[in-house]
Amino acid sequence: MLSKLRMYADFIKIEHTLFALPFAYSGAFLAAHGWFGWRLFFLILTAFTGMRTAAMTLNRIIDREIDAMNPRTAGRHLPAGLITLKEAYGILIVALLIYFISAFMINRTAFTLSPIPVITAFIYPYLKRYTCLTHYVLGLNLAYAPLGGWVSVTDSFDPFGSELVPVILGVAVVFWVAGFDIIYALQDLEFDRKHGLHSIGGHFGLKAALIISAINHLVFFTLTAIALYLYGAGIIAGVGLAAIAVLLVYQHAIIGENYNKMKIQIAFFYSNAIISAILLASIICDVFL
Repeated sequence: MLSKLRMYADFIKIEHTLFALPFAYSGAFLAAHGWFGWRLFFLILTAFTGMRTAAMTLNRIIDREIDAMNPRTAGRHLPAGLITLKEAYGILIVALLIYFISAFMINRTAFTLSPIPVITAFIYPYLKRYTCLTHYVLGLNLAYAPLGGWVSVTDSFDPFGSELVPVILGVAVVFWVAGFDIIYALQDLEFDRKHGLHSIGGHFGLKAALIISAINHLVFFTLTAIALYLYGAGIIAGVGLAAIAVLLVYQHAIIGENYNKMKIQIAFFYSNAIISAILLASIICDVFL
């Protein structure tokens, strides 16, 4: 039983939740101008984890035939037969139930808006068959995090009013995710070209992909700085931004044209997990101090 649970956790890549969850809490801290209570803290955690699990499961289910053809992904749980399609759908249903129940318990606005991330999560896996803009739709899936955190506290959503800060932060997340997903997709550059799948690297080549990825991260950094400035964040947030800039530069410095799987893992997961954690810590310290 325990080994099966471990397999399910590996199937949904539960650890990947960690590098995006801080954006949801960042939105909540900014909206509350401080601590927002343990109840909301827990509900944001369950809602985000449920949605992230559902999105990953949808991706695995929809892409299972492509994954089976790709030597890099053929060992994933569905194509390798480690988890059945029935089990995958069971995980999806449970994750969606947790997500929608959590959204309902948070507030009316959160529950009203809750179907939107599910729709984009369903659309995303199909887009690689048609457009290289798929990187940005993946970014959109995670961009809901700071918006969701803000809505959880305020029970309102006015993107052109007081919600401008989380909207800008959400757009920043789109470019952050797109930037590192372009790098991550380089692992499948030749496979994508051979099978007619779309990615920035597949369309424009390795050098162009690295440049476009760097531009995306520059946009992410700029928008994040603007959002914090509009919010009125102080010197602590500025120090956090400086640390994030260093990590972004490091992320691109280690990739280069002689990239390998280990370097991509460092850039994709480890450095990005630190970036989101630094942003959250900076906001918390700035709000309280």
